Amino acid sequence: MIYLEDGRCSLSNNASENSLRPVTLGRKNWLFSDSQDGANASMIVYTMAEMAKAHWLHPYNYLKYLLDSRPGTDTSDAEFKDLAPWSEKARIECNKKSE
Repeated sequence: MIYLEDGRCSLSNNASENSLRPVTLGRKNWLFSDSQDGANASMIVYTMAEMAKAHWLHPYNYLKYLLDSRPGTDTSDAEFKDLAPWSEKARIECNKKSE
């Protein structure tokens, strides 16, 4: 989509720049990972949290949902799809009010 051809396109890229802000703020802290495995684990958790935010889910609730419903060794593709942040089941489970 080109902004000259479609008036709905924004001339500003503030939204994309703001989405990168947590990465630049955290960069200094990530220098102090004790090992490559620790850095990889941090990257995986950070990516899951950012994906949850991108799909309008609370990161804590989404990570808790993943850990509570973690799949066993024999997991079907449908069960994995339910764990994705864009799935309807994840949206329902992560937006429940805590009791």
